[in-house]
Amino acid sequence: MARLSGQRRLERRWGLLMAIPAVLGFAVFTVGPMIASLFLSLTDWQIGGTPSFVGVDNYTSMLDDELFWKSLSATTYYTLGAVPLVLIVSFAVAMLLNQRVRGLSLWRTIFYLPTLVPAIANVVLWIWIFNPDFGLLNSLLRQAGLPGSQWIYDEGTAIPSLIVMSTWGFGNTMVIFLAGLQGVPRHLYEAVSIDGGGPLRRFWHVTLPMMTPTIFYNLVVGVVGTFQVFNQAYVMTEGGPNQSTLFYVYYLFRKAFTESEMGYASALAWVLFMIIMVITFLLFRNARRWVYYEMAGAR
Repeated sequence: MARLSGQRRLERRWGLLMAIPAVLGFAVFTVGPMIASLFLSLTDWQIGGTPSFVGVDNYTSMLDDELFWKSLSATTYYTLGAVPLVLIVSFAVAMLLNQRVRGLSLWRTIFYLPTLVPAIANVVLWIWIFNPDFGLLNSLLRQAGLPGSQWIYDEGTAIPSLIVMSTWGFGNTMVIFLAGLQGVPRHLYEAVSIDGGGPLRRFWHVTLPMMTPTIFYNLVVGVVGTFQVFNQAYVMTEGGPNQSTLFYVYYLFRKAFTESEMGYASALAWVLFMIIMVITFLLFRNARRWVYYEMAGAR
C-alpha cells in the first residue's frame, strides 16, 4: 500500500479529530444507555431501590401480561392503518404539487405547514376536532344531516379516529415523495407518450416503478415511527377507552414512570427494539421483489 502524502495524513488526522465528538456522543448517549437498559431488563428495580437480578423473568412474564398483548395489538392495528393511509395521501398530494400550476410554491407551503406545528399543539387541536358535543367533525356531520360519532371516546372508533388524525402530519413524507417525483427522467414519459400511452400508462409504467425506492424508504420510516406512537395516547386518551388505545410505548412509559417498574419497562423496550428490527429485516428482504433501482438496472 502506497504511503500517504503529508497532506493526506494531515487531512486524515483532522477528519478523525472532527469525528471524535460525534463518536463520543454516540457512545455516551446511545450505546451506554442501551447497555444499561439491557442490564436493567434482567433485574427487578423500583426507582429509589436497589436492582436485584432476576434473569429473564421480566421477559417470560410478558407472556402472561394481558396489557402487553393489548398494547402490542393496538399498536399493530394503528400501524397497519396509518402507514398505508399516510403513504397514499402524501403520494397523491405530491403528484398534484408536481404539476406546473400557478402559485405552486404557496400550495406546497400550505400542505407542509401542519408538520411545523408542535406535536402537543396538534394533539390539543384534534381533541377539539374530535369532541362529540361541539367538535368540528360532528358539527359538519350534523349540518349534512348525518349522525355524529364519539370518535376517540368510543372503544370501536378510537384507533380509526387516530389513524385519520395521522394524515394531518404527512408533510415530511410528501416532501420526500415530491423530491422523488422530480427525479424521474422526463424522457421516459416522452417514450410512453410516443407509444400512445396516456396518463394512466405513464403512471403505471414509469412513475410507480421509478418511485418504488422512495415508497420503500417512506414505508420503513413510517412503520418504525408508528410503532413508537405515544403523544396521542398520553395526551388525548390516556390509553382508553377500555385500554383500546394503550399503545406499546405508552404502556412502557406507564410501567417505568407511573408504576416505577424500571426493570420490566427496560425489557419492554428491548422487545420493541427486536420487533422493529425483525419487521425492518423482513421489509428489506421483501423489497427485492418490488423495489426497482435504476442504477442497478434490476430489481
